[in-house]
Amino acid sequence: MISRIDLRGRALDARGLREALPRAEYDLDDALDVVRPICQAVRDRGAEAVREFGARFDGVTPAHLRVPTEVLAAAADTLDPSVTAALAEAIRRARIVHAEQLRAPHTTHVVPGGTVTQRWLPVERVGLYVPGGLAVYPSSVVMNVVPAQAAGVPSLTVASPPQRDNTGIFAGYPHPTILAACALLGVDEVYAVGGAQAVAMFAYGAREASGELVCAPVNLVTGPGNVYVASAKRLLRSVVGIDAEAGPTEIAILADDTADPEHVAADLISQAEHDPLAASVLVTPSEALADRVLAAVQRRAAQTKHHERVAAALAGRQSAIVLVDDLAAGLRTVNAYGAEHLEIQTADAAADAELVTNAGAVFVGPYSPVSLGDYAAGSNHVLPTSGTSAYASGLSVLSFLRSVQVIEYSAQALAEVADAVVTLSHAEDLPGHGDAVLARTGASS
Repeated sequence: MISRIDLRGRALDARGLREALPRAEYDLDDALDVVRPICQAVRDRGAEAVREFGARFDGVTPAHLRVPTEVLAAAADTLDPSVTAALAEAIRRARIVHAEQLRAPHTTHVVPGGTVTQRWLPVERVGLYVPGGLAVYPSSVVMNVVPAQAAGVPSLTVASPPQRDNTGIFAGYPHPTILAACALLGVDEVYAVGGAQAVAMFAYGAREASGELVCAPVNLVTGPGNVYVASAKRLLRSVVGIDAEAGPTEIAILADDTADPEHVAADLISQAEHDPLAASVLVTPSEALADRVLAAVQRRAAQTKHHERVAAALAGRQSAIVLVDDLAAGLRTVNAYGAEHLEIQTADAAADAELVTNAGAVFVGPYSPVSLGDYAAGSNHVLPTSGTSAYASGLSVLSFLRSVQVIEYSAQALAEVADAVVTLSHAEDLPGHGDAVLARTGASS
């Protein structure tokens, strides 16, 4: 069901730990050969190519690439009221957290008459991708849209794959729950486009053969997706900004013998439920806990709805129970792993969480499961994967803001620093730089 890796008694450095720990086989470069012609075709043939690839990969061609407003309204009107209420609560909490992430402009008075101001400007237009493969992700709509709106992005659009099983007014469009989430958030520009062709449409824009504009290009693409979506982001990142090249989802749990094995098992399974490539990793110094968790996982996995998918993920090379000497070794291990989601289920979880340096999000204590963050903690669930948390951050308001520096010096303030500028310009053999200052101060070089 799930393998064991015994690191006890092994003094491994960070690199050694990374090599010893499980990871999914996931090579974006292998997918580049597939997505390159797709992206080129969308660049050259616009909407025609987008429809062509949708028919090939999704098995359906929508009546309109852009979802009509009446379809969005119908999705919101027909959504189960309990789901509507749950989404509304998730949106409310996410808005509270993301509003606190806004940055105010700040002016630093470097010297009398010399200031540097830091301004924060929203990206002008953003394309938000919402996957639609093995599961339905209205929560991803919330996680992408809320920070973009909080940042003040004036133009944002959502793309999600059309679903071949949809019927009636929703035939050929994304899942109705996805559409309803867009409507609840006030997003009315939604496209029935998935995969690499959606990323290419965002990057290049798309027109009909007649020249009619279907989708204007964006400045930034965000949101998780499969290997082809991630590979298209890599290919087009010189054309459009991207948030990240997301890999398979992952959970790591650092637990000692005070942890409830049923909680740990349930959380490992909840992550495995996403995808056969999903990673579920337990790191513990307690062999007794490991044995109890394994027994609970075997029992629970057999009973869960998506048991085949769960079993494949847990049996994959990306999942394991990792035994370590003690909690200090466990912390070194999870920091080397750099999980997308990291749970701390130890006797002093809050203190141990303070020692975490690499993780997309940290869930502290027995009552903070990853699934809470997936939906309604108020945090964002679009997080760095594959160890990239060592240098990357999850999606936030800052993802949709640009920092612009504004420099303003008076004549006197410039004159006071002129000698330093001229000296440095000559040190770099760029005397014209110094001359630009001397032309203003009236001095000679």
